Amino acid sequence: MIKAIVLDIEGTTSPTSSVREDLYGYTRDRLPGWLAENQGGQADPIIAATRAQAERPDADAAEVASILITWLNTDVKSEPLKAAQGIICAEGFRNGSLYGEFFPDVPPVLRAWRDAGLELYIYSSGSVRNQKDWFAFARGGDLSPLISGHFDLSTAGPKREPTSYEKIAGTIGVPPESILFLSDHPDELDAAVSAGWSVIGVTRPGEPNPSRPPHRYINDFADLAVNDSELI
Repeated sequence: MIKAIVLDIEGTTSPTSSVREDLYGYTRDRLPGWLAENQGGQADPIIAATRAQAERPDADAAEVASILITWLNTDVKSEPLKAAQGIICAEGFRNGSLYGEFFPDVPPVLRAWRDAGLELYIYSSGSVRNQKDWFAFARGGDLSPLISGHFDLSTAGPKREPTSYEKIAGTIGVPPESILFLSDHPDELDAAVSAGWSVIGVTRPGEPNPSRPPHRYINDFADLAVNDSELI
């Protein structure tokens, strides 16, 4: 019996374009200035981690900004990039420049799952800080009370590694066979299956990741009712 559902964001709960155009664009425009202005404070661990990952130990703030923007543009899953994005975008969510965008079917189904007693968690490459803001500042109203916890690259690990899913299961205290993972990315589904989880793929019109056997796929959360044998 499924007791917890773990959800990806990009392409699963939310349009990829809303993440890559809105969040990425806001970060891209502000990253160089933020790094320059916050040396000696919040920027220091991000600069240090970027230097280490890029193997550029002498990179100054301007070069670090260039490296991070290149990673942003090529969708590199980088912990210092996601950390910087979380801090920078927090301002945008609070001043009304940014909102969490969701497919229309998502909010009512999340509420139905919670009302049915299922625990909901988020696992995304975006930082926990960004994830929380995405749900708290959702267009149409705060969705954060529906979510029991958040996981990212720094708290769980890479999304294509089975050990990351094992870590999440241990953290939330739910047996692997009682966890359902929803994602649009086949490699992530494969990794979760290897960790003993149940999975269902999500494929939505206009999204970049195609479905791949042998996983079951849905294109609307309403296709997975709370009385579905896959859930209870």
